[in-house]
Amino acid sequence: MGNTLLVVAVIVITGLLFGKLVGYIKLPSVTGYLLGGLLVGPSLLNLVPASALESFDVVSEMALAFIAFTIGLSFKIDYFKRVGLTPVVIALLEASMAVLLVTGGLLAMGMEPAFAIVLGAIAAATAPAATVMVIKEYKTKGPVTDTLLSVVAIDDAVALILFGFAATVAKMLTAVQGVQVNLVQSIVQPFWEIALALVVGAAVGFVMQFPLKWFKNSGNKLSILIAFVFLASGLSKTFGVSELLACMVAGAVLTNVSNEAPAMSAMSDKITPPLYMMFFVISGAELNLSILPSIGLIGLVYILLRIAGKMLGAYLGARWMKSSPEVSRYLGLTLIPQAGVAIGLTTVAETLVPMHAAQIKVVVLSATLVYEMIGPVLTKLALTKAGEITPQVGDVQTQQH
Repeated sequence: MGNTLLVVAVIVITGLLFGKLVGYIKLPSVTGYLLGGLLVGPSLLNLVPASALESFDVVSEMALAFIAFTIGLSFKIDYFKRVGLTPVVIALLEASMAVLLVTGGLLAMGMEPAFAIVLGAIAAATAPAATVMVIKEYKTKGPVTDTLLSVVAIDDAVALILFGFAATVAKMLTAVQGVQVNLVQSIVQPFWEIALALVVGAAVGFVMQFPLKWFKNSGNKLSILIAFVFLASGLSKTFGVSELLACMVAGAVLTNVSNEAPAMSAMSDKITPPLYMMFFVISGAELNLSILPSIGLIGLVYILLRIAGKMLGAYLGARWMKSSPEVSRYLGLTLIPQAGVAIGLTTVAETLVPMHAAQIKVVVLSATLVYEMIGPVLTKLALTKAGEITPQVGDVQTQQH
């Protein structure tokens, strides 16, 4: 217990220190947390050893659950009535374009079709955590921010569907090597998982309104918030469906059935900063510098073509749906981060193309290292260019670190 608490202290102090240091050079705090974690982690100083990191999975689960839940709280029905299908179309195009460009690039290099398709499908996933942290830090508001929150929420579902189809094709291509294919099950599975996640999240969000009515004390309401966010995450994990999607839906349902949603959002903002800080420092500590030299041309193609696909897809989707010029110009730059979902899909990929499992893992982990470092910076740059981060707000935030 003593060692665990010492590691927690090192993680929090590292986050505080590096969050302040990067503020001096006008970088987002999340970049500082990741850099600090990389420094104190096993790759460099080893103040937070690999053995300790294994015991902090629960911190990551809690942080992602709250991030997803608070995204959901912003999804009022009147917002979707106003924007219509725009976020859905953009999410479909930015994810699909990333898959097409990466897969096409790998095939052009002469890679095996099954390998190219599986690795290409992983390119669809976008991690919302770092992006949302930049939005919270700079209190951004405007069409790009609104569209971005909607797109990253839908992206998780789109990525799972696209990967499900890719898995079906990969199984068919490798069937001659002894992999049995159940075509119907492979196609239906991702839709079933998404539907179940929606049901779990909706049920938790709907039921949550009742204890919020019964308990008036703010301390009790805080306990309800924590319990139900973790309930959504825990149930989704039990059923083997997307925890991010379930928690988002829980927040979205609550905000449309209860007047307590704004209070829950304010409460979450007060209690989660240390949790988010720990999550990103731990994420930085888990990044492994030693894998970078082995990334090779395949990794470079994956990193560059995924970025190109996200930007092109977001641009085309925004233009098609007649979004504002700021959205079409700058949204793509905010969709670069990639982490949890992509890493999770590599585990599935190991069973689809076992002969390429190690290569896929190295490419995705290397890309995660690059994306998580440059993603927050590009998000801040894009939102600044879009006029949704003012210099005054940035300066105030910097001084507050």
